[in-house]
Amino acid sequence: MNQTPKLRRSVLYMPGSNARALEKARTLDADALILDLEDSVAPESKDIARQQVSEAAGAKIFGHRELIIRINALDTQWGPADLEAAAAARPDAVLLPKVETRHQLIDARDRLIAAGGNRQQKLWMMAETPRGILNLDDICAAPGLDAVVMGTSDLGKELRVSTAQPRTGLLGTLSNSILVARAHGLDILDGVYPRVAADADFRGSCEQGAALGFDGKTLIHPLQIAIANEIFGISEAQAIHAEAMLKSWQKARDAGEGIAVHEGKLIEELHIDEAKRILALFYTASK
Repeated sequence: MNQTPKLRRSVLYMPGSNARALEKARTLDADALILDLEDSVAPESKDIARQQVSEAAGAKIFGHRELIIRINALDTQWGPADLEAAAAARPDAVLLPKVETRHQLIDARDRLIAAGGNRQQKLWMMAETPRGILNLDDICAAPGLDAVVMGTSDLGKELRVSTAQPRTGLLGTLSNSILVARAHGLDILDGVYPRVAADADFRGSCEQGAALGFDGKTLIHPLQIAIANEIFGISEAQAIHAEAMLKSWQKARDAGEGIAVHEGKLIEELHIDEAKRILALFYTASK
């Protein structure tokens, strides 16, 4: 469970086989980077991608950005070597694709530790298959899990629905997945927009994801970062309102009053918790 909120507005996939892209990632304003060894890497490039990602992650060159390595599934010919490389490179988290059972996460964590990984190293999981969605509540109870990533492209294919806006066929699944993640205190990220663009439809996809309750969006192109940061971020107006609410709350407490009111509305503990979360994210983004 996340004790301190983390800024995950924009989470950019970077193909591990593209050395130029890995170098460029050092300058991008994404909150998090997923160095990818899976879908974006051709079979013949898996080995070089693993080497390049290991070197980049191990060199700690990405500054404040949260760093995640997405490995190939452990039942593939590349997965075990990917996990060993990730254990040595020690990113902030390892992202597992196509997770369908809690055992997969437990097995991955055991292997990660056995390979010399840090016990505090977190796991992220892709929710991208029907069975993974059906088992999500059980999966999210696995130790070490820190975030759920929706794999809407694969999920749309399996469900035989369109992933284009307004994603009507996916809305029930997306909402339910958010509900499950929140029940376990986990962050959850919206799936990628299926086009390499930052157009009106992409903005609409971000706005829809934010309205549903996602913490941020996974991205496939740097052009998409600014819009994701804007829509999933905390505005100055939101921060000012949160600070004012906290002042009203504290004033009531200092006066020994059992009830606090701000702008004509009753303030409860849940409002204070949310105000503190908003301010923590706002000030993190302002650094």
